[in-house]
Amino acid sequence: MRNPPNIAIAGVTGAVGQEFLRILEQRDFPFASVKMLASARSAGKTVVFKGDTYTIEELTEDSFDGVDIGLFSAGGSISKKYAPIAAAKGCVVVDNSSAFRMDPNTPLVVPEVNPQDIDKHNGIIANPNCSTIIMNVPVWPLHQAVGVKRVVVSTYQAASGAGAAAMAELEQQARDWAAGNPLTQTIFGRQYIWNLFSHNSDIDQATGYNVEETKMIKETRKIFHCDAIRVAATCVRVPVLRAHCESINLTFDKPLGAEDARAILEAAPGVTVVDDRAMNKHPEPLEASHKDDVLVGRIRADLSQDAGYGLELFVSGDQIRKGAALNAVQIAELLLERVAV
Repeated sequence: MRNPPNIAIAGVTGAVGQEFLRILEQRDFPFASVKMLASARSAGKTVVFKGDTYTIEELTEDSFDGVDIGLFSAGGSISKKYAPIAAAKGCVVVDNSSAFRMDPNTPLVVPEVNPQDIDKHNGIIANPNCSTIIMNVPVWPLHQAVGVKRVVVSTYQAASGAGAAAMAELEQQARDWAAGNPLTQTIFGRQYIWNLFSHNSDIDQATGYNVEETKMIKETRKIFHCDAIRVAATCVRVPVLRAHCESINLTFDKPLGAEDARAILEAAPGVTVVDDRAMNKHPEPLEASHKDDVLVGRIRADLSQDAGYGLELFVSGDQIRKGAALNAVQIAELLLERVAV
């Protein structure tokens, strides 16, 4: 791999693709050249990056000749087709879809948790699900300290998790409601504003768990390299534009007091503690939006468990940034660090 690398962004017109560009510029990611890739209907349009105007190219099998790093956020079917093609040409793909997450030959990486796993890649590195990332960043340092044997998590997931169109529809529903007009319901097929509902992914008829919940369970075990950890998840859509929230209940192998947990979290990478009981100031999606860190608060003992063995947290993280684009760019930065050594 060259350093600086030639990079390509697949799905550059989407919400995460656009966030890739912002983060690459903000973090001054080095590159020799960049390709902007999207579907045929977007080919020929232009995008501005770091003051220069680039023409969007159609994503094809020839798009990755001479490319070192590909940042993918174009959907699972696209990734399944083009990521292996890119990898065969020597490009390392960081894929934001679910296509390769549970592939035993593909590392699933949160840089604050398991950066060493990128060394095992065969040309593709998977970005975890956004809810998994936002949960794992604060849970991991506690797991390292005393061992987490059970996680019960309830998510409050923003429109951003369903893409730019869902965000636009939530805004349109607000306008429709204010004007007294019928609500636009194209994306979710229901009223979103002033409402919340079970996550819109498919529900397994045998278990009752939806796809989002199953992702959090399976991905956490893979990232932590711990098949014994038990995870129960309930995922819900809420009428928030951007940044997911999660209520997390933990059971430990060894006792850990709330104050010691707070100290661990304050020192943890990727975490900002927001936990002012006197002022009732805790993580909120508006505060987490456009921020890199996961905000963590409501740190308190679970009084229903044996003293020291249970903890409650409430967290919020920007789904488009840390839950997607930032995590992928951090992986790309780790790849360059390996080249520089």
